[in-house]
Amino acid sequence: MPPKNRFAELLPEIAAWRRDIHEHPEILFETHRTSALVADRLREFGCDEVVTGIGRTGVVGVIRGRATTSGKVIGLRADMDALPIHEATGVAYASKTPGAMHACGHDGHTAMLLGTAKYLCETRNFDGTVIVIFQPAEEGGGGGREMCADGLMDRWRVTEVYGLHNWPGRPLGSFSIRAGTFFAATDQFEIVVEGKGGHAAKPQEVVDPTLAASHTVVALQSIVSRNSDPVSQVVVSVTSIESSSKAFNVIPSRVTLRGTIRTMSRENRDMAEARLKAISEATALAYGASARVNYMRGYPVMANHEAQTEFAREVARMVSGSCDEAPLVMGGEDFAYMLEERPGAYILLGNGATAPVHHPEYDFNDEAIPAGCSWLAGVAETRMPISA
Repeated sequence: MPPKNRFAELLPEIAAWRRDIHEHPEILFETHRTSALVADRLREFGCDEVVTGIGRTGVVGVIRGRATTSGKVIGLRADMDALPIHEATGVAYASKTPGAMHACGHDGHTAMLLGTAKYLCETRNFDGTVIVIFQPAEEGGGGGREMCADGLMDRWRVTEVYGLHNWPGRPLGSFSIRAGTFFAATDQFEIVVEGKGGHAAKPQEVVDPTLAASHTVVALQSIVSRNSDPVSQVVVSVTSIESSSKAFNVIPSRVTLRGTIRTMSRENRDMAEARLKAISEATALAYGASARVNYMRGYPVMANHEAQTEFAREVARMVSGSCDEAPLVMGGEDFAYMLEERPGAYILLGNGATAPVHHPEYDFNDEAIPAGCSWLAGVAETRMPISA
């Protein structure tokens, strides 16, 4: 039976797993229930090996094909963690955990990879080994980095690695991908502007950090407008301004700015960090204050490998008939760490007309499951065909 037909049959079962995971969201590395569910299912399917605790709470399943003469080991990855958001979907299987929800579709990713694992254990129609990788803490915790640091790629001799992400607003079950730079590097910063507080009626006696911080917010936009090439991608966002005083008639002694910088190249990343520090310190000094900058590098640029991207595109065409060129995405994705260690590719799967990801009304579209599972299984079977 072709994969797509088998996954259509499995859809109710896979959707039930997805909704159970959705109902019990877990954040960052606290995916204990989800990891246990995944490990139990993999053992039931008959995986040759199931290992827990990789990258703290990650799970790895090993599925050997009918033959292993090719020597190829293909990694297929899904993320398991949820977000600290109050759910507002109103669905029957809505989150039972206050302040946490699957607002990015990782419940769908996990369920699709479980469905793929079940199918591959049933058929084993490939020459090589499939490693199914269930990763915690994609949403800011760097779970991909932690799994790699625990020896994921070397321990199982992974030769290539692939992943996918649902994409609201794209036609249901469609695919899009691009070679090379795809998702942005995402860094965070905190700027503490120190002055001398006092009474709002006597500004001549103070050093106003609010004034210095306000000019800093405006000046930081010159990183984009005057320091980076106009055709490159750089985003500087100050997302929080916090004063040490909440009173109407007090000029505070300290103001803290927080935000994010997103870039698509190592050169722009280095430039943006250097300019943010220089501008913050010099602007504060101009108003008699001082600035202390804490720049925190996050996920690196995620770049698809050329040959693996073309292969992933061909598999997508076999599943859906077409595969569009994806746009650059200024969001971050910690699959970047896995692509730094092994060649591979990351593809987007259309989720239909749903709310956007990271929104309290978002819900993964179960009707996308057969296409996503078919692509994941197709990657394994097509990359490691059984010899005639």
